[in-house]
Amino acid sequence: MIIRSARSEDRPAARALAARLNLDYEGMEEDRFWIAETDGRIVGLVGLKAHIDCLELVGLGVDPGCRSAGTGARLVEALFAAAGADVYLATIIPAFFARVGFLRAESVPAGMAKDPSWCEGCPRTGCTVMVRRRG
Repeated sequence: MIIRSARSEDRPAARALAARLNLDYEGMEEDRFWIAETDGRIVGLVGLKAHIDCLELVGLGVDPGCRSAGTGARLVEALFAAAGADVYLATIIPAFFARVGFLRAESVPAGMAKDPSWCEGCPRTGCTVMVRRRG
């Protein structure tokens, strides 16, 4: 498996995987992505959204047939290594992100405010904002 920065020619397949995993969102083409590739097929992705006041990890997903092999963790590590700064996220799976170095954030950067429609279907009580500090 290869973990690498997504190229422009990867966008259609990455977008299709994101849609299958219910991770696609308006404007995702503007964000930087890393992909996991096996035999020329994109099997995982993670994005980095730049806000005015922070960087946010978005859209982490792995094809169900490729899960439990460390792919998600490897994608997070590639993103974090390239980010060069603290990285925030909002998640309903905090235990996974705690295993890869994220801690519960004491405050939420203003840039991460979500449109309420974005959060439809997610239990508010289950959403945790986390941060992984650089250095």
